[in-house]
Amino acid sequence: MIFFVSLHPLLNKVSLFRIKTMNTLGLWFRIVRPQTLFASVCPVVVGLKIGGVFSWVDAIITLVSAVALQVLSNLINDYYDFKRGTDKKGRAGFKRALAEGVVSENQIKKACFVALGVAILSGAWLIWVGGWLIAVVGVTAILFAWLYTATSKSLSYLGIADVFVFIYYGFVATMGTIYIQWASSVSTVGFWNHVALKGFFGGAVCGLISMCVLAINNIRDVDGDRIAGKRTFPVRFGKTAALVGMGVEVALMPLFAFFAYGFGWEMAVVLPAIGMYVATIRAEGEAYNRCLMSAGFVNACYVILVL
Repeated sequence: MIFFVSLHPLLNKVSLFRIKTMNTLGLWFRIVRPQTLFASVCPVVVGLKIGGVFSWVDAIITLVSAVALQVLSNLINDYYDFKRGTDKKGRAGFKRALAEGVVSENQIKKACFVALGVAILSGAWLIWVGGWLIAVVGVTAILFAWLYTATSKSLSYLGIADVFVFIYYGFVATMGTIYIQWASSVSTVGFWNHVALKGFFGGAVCGLISMCVLAINNIRDVDGDRIAGKRTFPVRFGKTAALVGMGVEVALMPLFAFFAYGFGWEMAVVLPAIGMYVATIRAEGEAYNRCLMSAGFVNACYVILVL
């Protein structure tokens, strides 16, 4: 009995440490925006399905690299949007920890370096497997993550980020995934002859879904972005034009799926996408956040249809 009584303070300390650790992990899990990470997972999984998996090690490292790059982009976006006053406390969108005062600027900076380190380490492996072409993709992807928000001429503030989202969260990620698998075990000549076109259009569907995510986000934040000088597409051309553009993106999904796979179940990705689009048209205020969650559902549906 005396032994257990003497252990009681130690057990309390262990319990408090576990609670604090879980709370910290939960906080950073929310900060990296897990609801958005389908955008980087989807094109990699699609690429693995189209090109085939010849090395599970390379496949897992590709997935880690893609997620690390998106987390890096999200963190940089949070930091510089806060510094510019675009993200404020009580915003309609998902709460930003830095704007809410939950974490410090220094903590976000350290998190950026951690994400960058993971991206560089995993990228180094992929470059060793895939060569200079993967090096170009990796370097430009990091540059894109930085240029998205961090400079005075940031892509998101100029209203041209949509194009880069389509490219990097679409066919580049999918074709890069396929290329790495073929470079490690088959032949890159075979890649260009057999799967490049299929990978392009299969990945382009992912890019279109990511463009819808950005459109929903920008439509929701149009008033605040206008005040902050963030000249997104809705700020430049209006909410109606942005919704029309999003409708075009949804309409192209089954067409690109047909080009990639022929007439098949993959084209059904348009069904949940239409639901997302209709919900966006009707949304107001925080309801846009549910539309963003539904965009993740569209990504998940597409992966299931492809598999």
